[in-house]
Amino acid sequence: YYITNNLRMRNTVYGDSPEPGEPDPLVSEEVVGNVSKLCVLPPGYRGPPRKGHLIFDANFESGNLGRVDYITELEYDIFIRPDTCNPRFRVWFYFTVENVKSDQRVIFNIVNFSKTKSLYREGMSPVVRSTSRPKWQRVPGKNVFYYKCPDHRKNYVMSFAFQFDREDDVYEFAYCFPYTNARLSSWIAKQEERDIDYFYADVLCDTVQQRNLDIITITSPDNIHPTKQKRVIFITARVHPGESPSSYVCEGLMEFILEDTPEAKALRDHIVFKFVPMLNPDGVALGNYRCSLMGFDLNRHWTDPSRWAHPTLEATKALLLEYNDNPSVDLDFYIDIHAHSTLMNGFMYGNVYDDNDRFERQAVFPKLLCNNAEDFSLAFTSFNKDAVKAGTGRRFLGSCLSPRSNCYTLEVSFYSYTTQNSQVIPYSVDGYISLGRNVAKTFLNYYQLTPVTTPPTATQLMPPVNKSKLRAHIRDEVLMVHRQRNNTSKTTLQTDSSRNPSDAIYKPAYEAQLSNSTTSLQSYIKQLRSKMARELTQKQVPSKEMMCTPNSTVRPSPRSQLTSTLMSPTSPLPGPPPPPQALTSPRGPALRGLDDPLPDQSRRNQQLATMPPAPSSEYRRRGNGKLGNYLLNPLQHDNSL
Repeated sequence: YYITNNLRMRNTVYGDSPEPGEPDPLVSEEVVGNVSKLCVLPPGYRGPPRKGHLIFDANFESGNLGRVDYITELEYDIFIRPDTCNPRFRVWFYFTVENVKSDQRVIFNIVNFSKTKSLYREGMSPVVRSTSRPKWQRVPGKNVFYYKCPDHRKNYVMSFAFQFDREDDVYEFAYCFPYTNARLSSWIAKQEERDIDYFYADVLCDTVQQRNLDIITITSPDNIHPTKQKRVIFITARVHPGESPSSYVCEGLMEFILEDTPEAKALRDHIVFKFVPMLNPDGVALGNYRCSLMGFDLNRHWTDPSRWAHPTLEATKALLLEYNDNPSVDLDFYIDIHAHSTLMNGFMYGNVYDDNDRFERQAVFPKLLCNNAEDFSLAFTSFNKDAVKAGTGRRFLGSCLSPRSNCYTLEVSFYSYTTQNSQVIPYSVDGYISLGRNVAKTFLNYYQLTPVTTPPTATQLMPPVNKSKLRAHIRDEVLMVHRQRNNTSKTTLQTDSSRNPSDAIYKPAYEAQLSNSTTSLQSYIKQLRSKMARELTQKQVPSKEMMCTPNSTVRPSPRSQLTSTLMSPTSPLPGPPPPPQALTSPRGPALRGLDDPLPDQSRRNQQLATMPPAPSSEYRRRGNGKLGNYLLNPLQHDNSL
């Protein structure tokens, strides 16, 4: 390149070169402030910008881009602006590019990362979207390179190639999927518009820049009473502003609890959820990676936060200690959600305790979460008491809260997770939200909250019946009964063995018998269903809606309740009205009534000896035998219930 260090980036939007002897602020490695509608022009160019002269901008919420150097028409060096008041951290970037030409190809070099270890080594790539395609997508991994560059003090550089395809679009590039204060405020407003009585949003305090620190409570209205004993789960996120995946995980968790489902209602009825979804609003708005406005890493100041320098931390800590001292509150969980820049999967950090019972108890939740979420790694989960982590929320609160409280840090990768088949799957926005939903499901398992429904009515338990098939089958049953009884004794129907049922003399009496039998059977079925419905509705049910109780025993299923009701000797069902003739099943000579005593062994053996052969396989395949026996005596076909 013929452009030397003192000539690079001489020209900005209509800008002239500095006078001889004056320092060039853009050449200096010290980057202060974000660029705002910066048009990068070729050296020596004096005219107005043309198509293809890229315009960079980061002057918006969460934006971060401190400097752009023109290398060639195809290549640009990009410098990340350090965190405010703390130049040590340079990881997060978020900027827009416009005034592009169709099919214009460029290479962007991010040249001043502060961390050498990065998931870019493992295949991570930046995310991009445009005005016509608002969904974030990852740049193809084959176009991303992470290497040590001798031209930049042997620092690690991340270069990626990109081709613009639509001239009118504005393209956005970011380190990971951004999640801003504006998105959180919009989400809260959307929930408040629903006008639901189990969602409460309030302001816990103001930040240094007078932004709101939102606190969200999700629980049943019955749990708000101050004297009622309640379980509290306290969850925070985004103490490090550049770890945007933590906000998506938190949003997924809240959305699951707010749903109109039995599981969500069970959680709301028995737990009070407290969320501080954005613990560092100033840092998020400024586009910092790790620090607050004043350059503090808030997750190292839990021990002694200052109301002047760390107001959000001081207010959150005071609320947690207040819950811990309140005898009517059981603070069961504190979970701080983060994103990890060097490891895959989701995992947890826990504390080490001298009390073995407490140490073993805190290992339960990660194991349950591993069963619910395929992207959660139990192998990466660890319990430690490192000195460098002493000021974190997990370590400090674990030492000062009650022994019944479990304190965790939930980490999720910036990049991807590995399945059991060793397949690497990059995270998307939906993937982070799904992890949050799985965390909520794990609380159901931890508290053993099993939804109990109102038992269905007897009609709902009965399988659907085809009335035409039912009538045809009853006709066959009645005809078989008459044929068998005509061969053994005289009946009111005077026929001989040689007479065909279709004969004129036989037919009127047969049809009368069939009509009476059909009517009696239908009446009996109706009585049976009414009795079962009465028995089920008389049982005490907690409420018509889903109810759950923590640590409760397994409740009997509606099927077992129905079976026990039918088999109970103390509440027999009414027997069928007496038919004109005893009915016979295809599987036996005579059907015993529901209230008849069981036959003794000799009588039973005699019945087995005289039992006719079972229906043919073709008959069973048509379902006739099963349908008829079930309708006549449900206890013979309990599996059909």
